[in-house]
Amino acid sequence: MPHPQPGDPLAVLDTPAMLIDLDLMEANIARLMERLRGSAVRVRPHLKTVKSPDLARLLLAAGAVGGCVAKVSEAEVMVQAGIDNLLITTEIVGQPKLARLVALVKCAPQIKVVVDSVAGAQALNQAMREAQQHIDVLLDLNVGQNRCGVLPGEEALRLAHSLRELSHIHLRGLQGYEGHLQHMHDPEERAQRCRQAMHLLTETAAQLRTAGFPIEIITTGGTGTAEICASCEGVTEVQPGSFVFMDTDYRHALGPAYANALTILSTVISRPTSTRAVVDAGLKSLSTDSGMPELKDVPGVIYRPGGDEHGIVTWKDGALSATTSLAVGERVELIPSHIDTTVNLHDVY
Repeated sequence: MPHPQPGDPLAVLDTPAMLIDLDLMEANIARLMERLRGSAVRVRPHLKTVKSPDLARLLLAAGAVGGCVAKVSEAEVMVQAGIDNLLITTEIVGQPKLARLVALVKCAPQIKVVVDSVAGAQALNQAMREAQQHIDVLLDLNVGQNRCGVLPGEEALRLAHSLRELSHIHLRGLQGYEGHLQHMHDPEERAQRCRQAMHLLTETAAQLRTAGFPIEIITTGGTGTAEICASCEGVTEVQPGSFVFMDTDYRHALGPAYANALTILSTVISRPTSTRAVVDAGLKSLSTDSGMPELKDVPGVIYRPGGDEHGIVTWKDGALSATTSLAVGERVELIPSHIDTTVNLHDVY
């Protein structure tokens, strides 16, 4: 079967299929860039959301200074496509990953990585020394998410002093991601707690500079906090990613700031009862870690997964809607609740 071409109707697509509304996506990108245009903060979007060099180029053309990725494998895809100004935001540990990182740095010396331990930094330094390569690093700081990251203040200073002894890695800045605040629904509490996290980040940067370390980069923020972070003195760049497509979880937190530009096209394959329909998009098509997806433009119904390949749609309170038939063969679009983990389930936009 030939691949669909631009201009073909949606009807030629098999389902489930991942769709992007280009007008909405491009408007989302333009809106974020415009909101941050008045600040001195650069935008380094997190490409773990889009996972596509083509979409990364759109972001760069809109004004992004580079990109973030979460994994070495994501960096490899981008570098192969000529996109090399990258920050890998997760600690790189283990010989297989270090070997792949070394190969990347040889052709993309702009790549930066994060470290949060002496052991991790020493292994990274050894790999670079053996390959006769150098790499810039950022200290990964725990600003409240309690995932990775060295503690602010004295612990970060001790780690920085340890890095001075390592000849092939060079400290250039700090990363402090407040992921625990991204989806907080109360905007005032989100802003207050984000500023507290930014104080930890920028105060540690000031302490490191006083100690003689060249802290040039302070990178932070996500879709839920990017504008707050950009208003905090000392922050140099932000890392939003989900804003490109959005999902229901971020929409519940941010309201209509950005549009839901990505959906999963699905077909009704069964209508066993008058109040239950079954679609061909289940757990292998839509992630549910942030809640249930929503049917686009189909009011009064609820989706739940019915297995790997099935989704079950029921009517709220069992009340059928005169405008919602969901007959066998009808197509529907579902808005993901978590965009990153849904995109990860598909091969093609």
